[in-house]
Amino acid sequence: MKTLVEKIFDAHVIDNPFSGDTWVLSLDAVFCHEITTPIAVNDLAARGMDRVFDSGKIKAVIDHVSPAKDSASAEQGKILRDWARRHHIADFFDIGRNGVCHAIFPEKGFVRPGATIIMGDSHTCTHGAFGAFAAGVGTTDLEVGILKGVCAFKLPGTIRVNLNGALRKGVYPKDAILAVIARLSVSGATNCVIEFAGSVIDGMSMEGRMTLCNMAVEAGATSGICLPDEVTVEYLWPFIGGAGKQYEDKAEALADFSRWASDEGAVYARVIEIDCSDLEPLATVGYKPDEVASIRELQGTLINQVYIGSCTNGRIEDLRAAAAVLRRGGRVRRVAPSLRAVLAPATSAVYAKALDEGLIQTFIEAGFCVVSPGCGACLGMSNGVLAKGEVCASTTNRNFYGRMGAGGMVHLMSPASAAAAALSGYITLGDMT
Repeated sequence: MKTLVEKIFDAHVIDNPFSGDTWVLSLDAVFCHEITTPIAVNDLAARGMDRVFDSGKIKAVIDHVSPAKDSASAEQGKILRDWARRHHIADFFDIGRNGVCHAIFPEKGFVRPGATIIMGDSHTCTHGAFGAFAAGVGTTDLEVGILKGVCAFKLPGTIRVNLNGALRKGVYPKDAILAVIARLSVSGATNCVIEFAGSVIDGMSMEGRMTLCNMAVEAGATSGICLPDEVTVEYLWPFIGGAGKQYEDKAEALADFSRWASDEGAVYARVIEIDCSDLEPLATVGYKPDEVASIRELQGTLINQVYIGSCTNGRIEDLRAAAAVLRRGGRVRRVAPSLRAVLAPATSAVYAKALDEGLIQTFIEAGFCVVSPGCGACLGMSNGVLAKGEVCASTTNRNFYGRMGAGGMVHLMSPASAAAAALSGYITLGDMT
């Protein structure tokens, strides 16, 4: 009896050269962006190994500083562009057709159940929402992946987290994952994968599942993972189904995806049961993702900025939730004059869809600054950096000290909670629940 991760390792193992629990796995994809990849490709070139194992399995994007804000960020973008052209990497997404890596790659259909994926980015765990093993790696492992299409991993244990019950109005996947991290702590899932299951997951969209898996690393996990089901099939259908594609009908796809599931009786490192029925909207306090309090407890905390976006909560579902708070009774309410509010749609496609649905107009009428898709403010690089002593209500994934700017404080919360804070000028439940 095996867990899903054990099955994926079995299907991809090439060698076990170090004995014990370290496995060399073949990779189905290597994802790249302009912050970590240039270091790797420059080193490979310096060593006379300027090659790629398979240009069709490498996907690249410029997403952290979009567009470039200075000569240094422009140079990083140039290195990635030149490398992608040199090696005929067709799936390269430059400014204007780009987006946050962990949003655009699933959006393009590049993530499949049972796949192995690496990237030089800790939030690569996002892609486990599809039933894949996806992990962030360091520069050396990224170089080997680019060159040889393999990566060495210790077989992680699996922590099963069953999210039971149902999320009530005003409570979102972001609240659920904050509750999980608070329960596990920032190191509680070290050397493990968090396998999410339960009735809450069954009723959750792929976008919600990506939010959960995205923040698994904040509990120390190697990755998060969900078992693929009908929701997974529906999301991927435009890429896998129909004439000339992999599956003729959705039942066939579901039957194939179902092999990527943990067996009844599989051995887990730990099983955690969480009843989500009484879960309230949550936010982080302090400077660690496991320091969590209810929005109710934080009511009245003054803020200087609201930021909606990132690989955690910048997808169309997130924008809809925030816009619904801003627009009530047929009118758009204005953000508090005491703060600034920033919206960064996760991808160009999300931006276009939000325009088509009138969401961008809602945000602009409310007083939001709408910026180009990218990661900028999340790690204090551009488009929303905080000054010393400033406080931000943010939909991002890390509240480390100085994360969004030296001396700034970040309260992580859902898009709806962030929108309510934007209207009030302070953290509040507003009329979300």
